[in-house]
Amino acid sequence: MDVGFLGLGLMGRPMALNLARAGTPLVVWNRSPDRCDAPRAAGAKVAASPAEVFERARVVMLMLADEAATDAVLERGTPRFAEKVAGHVVVHMGTTAPEYSAELETAVRDAGGAYVEAPVSGSRGPAEAGQLVAMLAGEPEAVAEVRPLLRPMCHETVVCGAVPSASLTKLAVNLFLITMVSGLAEAVHFANRHDLDPEVFLHVLDSGPMASAVSRTKTAKLLGRDFSPQAAIADVLKNNRLIAQAARRSGTASPLLDVCLALFGETLALGHAESDMAAVIHAIEARTSPPPRQGP
Repeated sequence: MDVGFLGLGLMGRPMALNLARAGTPLVVWNRSPDRCDAPRAAGAKVAASPAEVFERARVVMLMLADEAATDAVLERGTPRFAEKVAGHVVVHMGTTAPEYSAELETAVRDAGGAYVEAPVSGSRGPAEAGQLVAMLAGEPEAVAEVRPLLRPMCHETVVCGAVPSASLTKLAVNLFLITMVSGLAEAVHFANRHDLDPEVFLHVLDSGPMASAVSRTKTAKLLGRDFSPQAAIADVLKNNRLIAQAARRSGTASPLLDVCLALFGETLALGHAESDMAAVIHAIEARTSPPPRQGP
């Protein structure tokens, strides 16, 4: 049978494209039909509705914006939910609250389906290159069925255990990413304010132990003032809030994350919702005092 893919946003479209280009028999759907054009050109079939995807595919991957979008597409809470998911493997690849994922697993299994939690680590660039990392959780048989299907999208798939361990792992990874990029933006701002040569700064950073694919990509964006989105501020702020909520529920201290939560909220308020997460530098700049006047 075909493999289904629902949700062709910033991440979903390149992921579906890689599946189609690899020869996966794919059927896709997106709320905005024009997002289906590229997957169609790569060989995917385009369904008129999510229900049609479930009719044609046993394994259906969801890369949707949030909990509300997922429930709406699955028609959870209505008799049509069971009609859709019974006998299917639902693969939840978006980032949602861990407790939501656990509740969705229960609902899918009660309706006669199987459920795999499979959030991914990586932004638009790795998604386009098929270099994402997938974290998998669920019943071993379902995970074993889904895991090979992810190869065109992911260079690594890691089994994390039972639901919602994959979601929690994703949040832990994103905590590091958010604080790292915020610190990098602050370092670039510090260098700019002290009139350091950006090429020298970049050379030292790239030559040292802090260098990484993320530091190289984001430093180039910061120095070039290129805020075209790889991971948009609005999405990062959503992730930040999810991590903060999970920390609060478990009584876990998150002092660095809390600072970043404020900074990304300020960046959003400044009008940069669709800009790359590197645009957090705007909030740091807005907090900075004007340079002291020179001379008399």
